[in-house]
Amino acid sequence: MQRLSLLPLLALTAILTGCFQHAPGAENSASPTAAQRPLLLPLTIRTRAATHRFSVEVARTEQEQEQGLMFRKSLAPDSGMLFPMDPPRTASFWMKNTLIPLDMLFIHTDGSIAFLKANAVPYSREPVSAGVPVAAVLELAGGRAAQLGIREGDRVAWGKCTAGETAKAPGDPLDFCPD
Repeated sequence: MQRLSLLPLLALTAILTGCFQHAPGAENSASPTAAQRPLLLPLTIRTRAATHRFSVEVARTEQEQEQGLMFRKSLAPDSGMLFPMDPPRTASFWMKNTLIPLDMLFIHTDGSIAFLKANAVPYSREPVSAGVPVAAVLELAGGRAAQLGIREGDRVAWGKCTAGETAKAPGDPLDFCPD
């Protein structure tokens, strides 16, 4: 009786497995797709004293808006997350599963800050709302609004409007140029 060696079979399996792992497109499946990468927009807040510039992620879809900044361990001082409301509506947010304090800025359709909730408490289930329809909600690192002197009534713009452009494409929530 002849005994078969498993060594050639194992070698062939290893070679084939290696080939399939490096097949065209295989390495792309592990990296985020364009749809998974956050959309970043320039955003400005004009206070009485200065104009402050941010680069914010945009929560465009219902799923992105539900996720928000949950489970984030930090947020850079010049970043945040924007939640466009198209059409404008009364929005209510909470801090469930949010690990860091946040400043929530509720933005009127004219670009003014309608309500500012400073340092919203992590994990809180207490709803936060302006109580009026808003065009968007902006979340910044907790305490950032106070550091920069941002308050209710200050003006917010994003997208192309931060570069001085005033024309807004109809229905494009990515360019907000209030009057």
